[in-house]
Amino acid sequence: MELFALSGGGPHSQATIAKAIAVARENSLPFYFLYVVNLDFLAHATITRTHTIHQEMEQMGEFILLAAQSQAANQDVAAEGLVRDGTVSEEIATLCHEVEADFLVVGRPQLLDDEQNVFTHALLEQFTERVAAQTGATIIMPDEISP
Repeated sequence: MELFALSGGGPHSQATIAKAIAVARENSLPFYFLYVVNLDFLAHATITRTHTIHQEMEQMGEFILLAAQSQAANQDVAAEGLVRDGTVSEEIATLCHEVEADFLVVGRPQLLDDEQNVFTHALLEQFTERVAAQTGATIIMPDEISP
């Protein structure tokens, strides 16, 4: 049995990280944090520094994962951090199959009344259903969204 968690690294990721650590600890599971670098949003930009932006995004991902791994280590849980390039759903499916993951911990988007978010609750439900069907992993979400 394997577990992995998807992390965007923002303050709202703390509930996801905490849930992943708790599940790994309760079930004595090896586990992985995944950070995906995707620069598709730059495809139509007139920017010429995509290589530099890519390197900076990878370094940021590595830093975020090191912080998450440190949190896990503080609770006597070993976690591996992986930075991948590509689309989030494809990289999740690929890693789930590579490590034969039984569980996937994903966060919930935080929406405030006056705030717009591309990843709505409805889209999250569709996303998790699609990933569960592709991978066979059980999707776990934190009970609450951290402020």
